[in-house]
Amino acid sequence: MEKGDFHYRIDNLDKSILMALMDNARVPYAELAKRFEVSPGTIHVRVEKMKQAGIIEGTRVQVNPKKLGYDVCCFIGIILKSARDYPQALAKLEQLEEVVEAYYTTGHYNIFIKVMTRSIDELQRVLISRLQPIDEIQSTETLISLQQPIDRDVTP
Repeated sequence: MEKGDFHYRIDNLDKSILMALMDNARVPYAELAKRFEVSPGTIHVRVEKMKQAGIIEGTRVQVNPKKLGYDVCCFIGIILKSARDYPQALAKLEQLEEVVEAYYTTGHYNIFIKVMTRSIDELQRVLISRLQPIDEIQSTETLISLQQPIDRDVTP
């Protein structure tokens, strides 16, 4: 059985555990057990089942891009020359370290990407010398983000 093939329906305790871990992934199971009035073993079993089901996909450090000097966030809608060009275009976009997210979309754009750069000048270089030369791309539209007033995970 592959990760995610295991079907597990979450209940209120699972939701509480998920919310607590989303708030602080390093909280000890013993502390969660006290908070939710169950045994540490129960917390461990619940977390492991949610990992097996693919609900929890590990833990990671969240980096603040601004603190690392990435001051420009933009979104670029990409129209491909042909729908069959998607795999090749995606492979080329994956090679651009400035592309931090990519979505295959319906509607006007075939692909929608999020790009982070340190400056507008750097963004211009990425657009001119790295993105526009991709043969599979017919056209792009760039939207620069002024701020991100909402940033949250889904609620379990």
